[in-house]
Amino acid sequence: MGENRSSPTLMENKNTVISEKLSAESISKVNGFLKSMGLFNLNFPPQYDTKDSFSELSRSFLKVQHIHRGKISCIVSVKPPIMNAYGSLHGGAVGDVAVRVATACARTIVGKDKELFLGELSVSYLSSAHQNAEVIVNASIVRSGRNLTVVALDFRLKDSEKLCYISRATFYHVPVASL
Repeated sequence: MGENRSSPTLMENKNTVISEKLSAESISKVNGFLKSMGLFNLNFPPQYDTKDSFSELSRSFLKVQHIHRGKISCIVSVKPPIMNAYGSLHGGAVGDVAVRVATACARTIVGKDKELFLGELSVSYLSSAHQNAEVIVNASIVRSGRNLTVVALDFRLKDSEKLCYISRATFYHVPVASL
């Protein structure tokens, strides 16, 4: 792990293993790339440095517009904490919003006597949503039966209605064990 190098790199710590076949120039380029992507700037505000803090963070950018049986509509505001290095909505934030909105949509149909288990989530990234954009997320039930519920979601820019992302979530119903 770089024992023959004179100065450690940003990537190196006690758990990092770097092949001896890599040149110092290659390691420097990788370090530069990771640093430019914000990997080494992990100074989170104290309120977000706790277990499940991402839930609170992502919820703060999500506003509910309409809730009806089998349908939900929300707005996501694209702000720096949920953006990627390219200035658009981060793919992880898209997935997180998809799970949250799909779960809420499924709950408009599935009773509280059943627990929902996310069995599958697919997300297609068609276009990007840039900083300060508002994205309308529409979710609707495709199918809901005794054992599973399928929810389809589309993410569109509010101002142009351009389709940015589509998603589909499959939830399995698990009976809640009675005490």
